[in-house]
Amino acid sequence: MIRVLVADDHPVVRQGICAMLEIEPDLEVVADVGDGGEAVRRTLETNPDVVLMDVQMPVLDGIEALREILRQRPGTKVVMLTTFGHENYVVPSFKAGALGYLLKDVGRAELTRAIRKVASGESLLDRPPASSPDASPISQRELEVLRCMAREMTNREIASHLYLSENTVKTHVSHLLAKLGAQDRSGAVLRAWRQGLLPAEPYPPPAQNHPGGG
Repeated sequence: MIRVLVADDHPVVRQGICAMLEIEPDLEVVADVGDGGEAVRRTLETNPDVVLMDVQMPVLDGIEALREILRQRPGTKVVMLTTFGHENYVVPSFKAGALGYLLKDVGRAELTRAIRKVASGESLLDRPPASSPDASPISQRELEVLRCMAREMTNREIASHLYLSENTVKTHVSHLLAKLGAQDRSGAVLRAWRQGLLPAEPYPPPAQNHPGGG
């Protein structure tokens, strides 16, 4: 039996995740909590096999709670829960010791598969990139788009910032996903960080360029 703790400050999301897990014969929800402080306390009390941790919570955010859990109980397996558009949380989560990340709207099959994989000691990043070894290198323009993605900028914001059309940005994003072997923007940012294409810390908000400015 795999024992799971669910930490999310949105009751509906938390209850939905718990409901998906409770129908699985090999999974047991040992606790569900609504803030980072409780996540730390209940993890130490219940000793779950896997913790599902929202990145944004009151008292302690998910990353701080993750650090505290691993400080007090090294080896705890934690998967971060994110929403689309929060790519800049992904790299700090893995630096802090998370073994994976999942979007909150993940389906039951993917969620339970991820929990079982992490419980067995694997990282959710262990799958090989989809791109071939001789894939085209990332261009300078694609790197600029990638840096904007790491700042949580939307395609429209990237287009405005780099003076490109939105369709061109979408094309660059698609190429980046393929070249990095990622399924989504968060995965692309994370894989880029692991390959040394991005710095370890999140980027600050971008300054808007002005044509002809000094």
